Amino acid sequence: MTSNSESKKVIGFSSGDLNGVGLPLLMKIFTDQRILQMCTPILYASGKVVGFYRKDMGLQDWNYNMIQDPSQAHPRKFNLINCWQEELNIQPGVADPKLSNFARLSLHRATVDCLHGRIHGLVTLPIDKNLMQSEEFQFHGHTEFLEDASRSHGAAQAKSLMWLVADSLRVATLTGHVPLQEVPERITQASLAHKIKEMQSSLAFDYAINKPRIAVLGLNPHAGDGGLLGQEEMNIIQPAIRQMREQGILVFGPYGADGFWGTGAWSKFDAVLGMYHDQVLIPFKTLAFEQGVNFTAGLPFVRCSPDHGPAFEKAAERKASPSSLLHSIFCALDRLRMRAEQEDLAAHALVKSKSNQELEHSE
Repeated sequence: MTSNSESKKVIGFSSGDLNGVGLPLLMKIFTDQRILQMCTPILYASGKVVGFYRKDMGLQDWNYNMIQDPSQAHPRKFNLINCWQEELNIQPGVADPKLSNFARLSLHRATVDCLHGRIHGLVTLPIDKNLMQSEEFQFHGHTEFLEDASRSHGAAQAKSLMWLVADSLRVATLTGHVPLQEVPERITQASLAHKIKEMQSSLAFDYAINKPRIAVLGLNPHAGDGGLLGQEEMNIIQPAIRQMREQGILVFGPYGADGFWGTGAWSKFDAVLGMYHDQVLIPFKTLAFEQGVNFTAGLPFVRCSPDHGPAFEKAAERKASPSSLLHSIFCALDRLRMRAEQEDLAAHALVKSKSNQELEHSE
């Protein structure tokens, strides 16, 4: 596949929970032929499952192209790779652990094709993390699985950065999916410095923001209130911020989370780093629930997903909105385009540098 930023990108879709909202929403999105002009989609699932939803949704005139591998993908059709042959009992809205093995099969096959460069990017449809747990899948979610798969494939960078993004709002967490009682012990100057550097690098590479402004939230109410409500801000977070500023990174804080979100201060920054999950995810989903996207930076390929789970209740009622999934597709395409442009710029800079060196030697 070509890396030309103008080429049409091939986007793979893992099936997610087969009784959740993901698969029918994806099919609904691709009833609009305009989306096929933007990318070449490949769904990793089963023709029998797609056939069920096509009938359930009344899409008898909606067709797809069955293929064996990505090289056979038709650029103007919805493509499907069969990952299993079994007949499954699909019941939209039912949390059925027997179906999780097929979600794992889909995710594994799509990830392998990403890692081997057969598809350009991956959009993962929502899974139920608890139902997914097994001997084959012992991860907190997609992100940890993809990190592990990348390391096994020999990727130089094994640690990813989970962004939640919606237009100019970009948030990340220091500690991610961990119990709240474990958060304080995980906040160190080293972990903060590493995360801030990851954010700065991704904002430059994935968003072309060369001097991003990053806000850091405190751990305690009112960012510790000068030590009255906690020492982490004074002893750990502030020194880490000073260290990063000395290295030329425009990082500010720590800010008290309530005032920061309540006054709209987030709009003055290119990204926000919170100490724990709910500190940034609650305001993010309040501000941008139907537009929010989970973008995983730091992997050897682009991965995006909706910012919601399988939403079994909405799947049963057939009332889910495709907005977050649609924005996930747009985000993946934007990140691929931006990375290609950054790589082209870097390549041209290298050629120019070599030319200048050759000219100097000739003189």
